[in-house]
Amino acid sequence: MIEYIKGQVTDVNPTYVVIEAAGVGYAINIALPTYSELVSKEGQEGRLYITEIIREDVHELYGFFSKGERELFVMLMTVSGIGANTARMIMSAYSAAEIRQIIATGNARALSQVKGLGPKTAQRIIVDLKDKVLKIDLADGKRGIADEAIALLGVETNAATDSPVKQEAVSALVMLGFAATASGKVVDKILKAAPESSVEQVIKQALKML
Repeated sequence: MIEYIKGQVTDVNPTYVVIEAAGVGYAINIALPTYSELVSKEGQEGRLYITEIIREDVHELYGFFSKGERELFVMLMTVSGIGANTARMIMSAYSAAEIRQIIATGNARALSQVKGLGPKTAQRIIVDLKDKVLKIDLADGKRGIADEAIALLGVETNAATDSPVKQEAVSALVMLGFAATASGKVVDKILKAAPESSVEQVIKQALKML
């Protein structure tokens, strides 16, 4: 079992990062808050706590900036119908602290805004995790990413139709399983309304609109 991977951050994308450790490059799936923490560290040393998803035809690594975020991810996957990709979408739409608060207060409406989570699934998450989620310690490592921190760490755009922000956001959404055409339209709409938005902000908003 891999506890964490520490090494040089050689490639950073909104949905995955590559960390080279002892001459091996590990492709690690990440959620948006982790991207926000690592986007300024490309070429530098970084460390992610790891969860391995191993099946007959799959061996995937999911990385998190803190142990608390990893624990929340694993806890979400204990709920029937919630797989790794859905759990990652939830953790991309909200910070870990926000998710904990949403579940603890029974805010099914906020949860159901995430793609793939209907009212019944959102309610199931709350029922299954409401008594457990407050036990997660999110103080280890850095805090969950607030919108202000995302803005500071993100790359701003002039909202040009073919801007790098649009390209990177659409690419990330496609990797998450959304159609390219629909993703492009949503991203255009977001950038038209808020042209100064960063990649992280665009993706976070798009996950609630697609």
